[in-house]
Amino acid sequence: MRFYTEEDVQTFESVKFLYIKTSLSNHIFTITLSRPEKRNAFTPTMAEEIVFALAYAHYNSEVRCLIVNAEGPVFCAGADLISFHDASANIKNPALPQIREEAKLGDAFNEVCKPSIAQIEGSVLAGGFLIICGCTFVFSVIDASYSLPEVKRGIWPMQVMASLYQIISPRKTLEMCITGKSYDAEEALQLGLVTYIALAGNIAKEVQLAATQICENAPYAIQQGMHAFQKLKEIPENEQHSFLKAQLDQILRSEDAKEGMQAFKEKRSPNWKGK
Repeated sequence: MRFYTEEDVQTFESVKFLYIKTSLSNHIFTITLSRPEKRNAFTPTMAEEIVFALAYAHYNSEVRCLIVNAEGPVFCAGADLISFHDASANIKNPALPQIREEAKLGDAFNEVCKPSIAQIEGSVLAGGFLIICGCTFVFSVIDASYSLPEVKRGIWPMQVMASLYQIISPRKTLEMCITGKSYDAEEALQLGLVTYIALAGNIAKEVQLAATQICENAPYAIQQGMHAFQKLKEIPENEQHSFLKAQLDQILRSEDAKEGMQAFKEKRSPNWKGK
């Protein structure tokens, strides 16, 4: 990951975060946005904390799935514009290693290449889309809402557009950007922005169940497959099958592939090594 190195994340356990909380249990790494008094709007420092946590998940072989949830009635209201335009309003976290370049949430999520689930129990606005578009799956309660209100403030959701148009159609992307309209969970599901609608009182259990099911499958195959999926758009169409065949050959030589076949023959659960 270009934002933090594997050496950088060795300090992870000693870092005290200001704006997020994290936990790791049974191969599931959870990042909780914890700035509810500001609707979880992220400052430059909060963005760095999220990217640092993603880097930890990226390098840690124990992590097989990520969950991103939030405290308070708003999942994320996007960027805290005051702190981005006035450095004095951004409280630094001295415990964080020096980031290698400016934190970009969209790119950071893309570089993890491990399945992730956004657990949405409130509104998602503006730059909050960088998080949900970066996640593999989005579980939402029915009364959550999704909107890009930037044009109502005289600006445009530039970075969000890069993430959003890969998930929904170009026309719908522009519609969301131009109109600033709020979409409910059912509309977001139809657009493909949301992947599953859960009952409000049951969403945490359903997300945990989905994460557990993901962790039961071969982590190396999943990570390599997700990486290949991302690279595919860079490969000319007439070279894609050759590229994917080479990726499959690499997976077939892995310890996990050998273990998966052996476990299948012996009718037992596989013991994945992640390599």
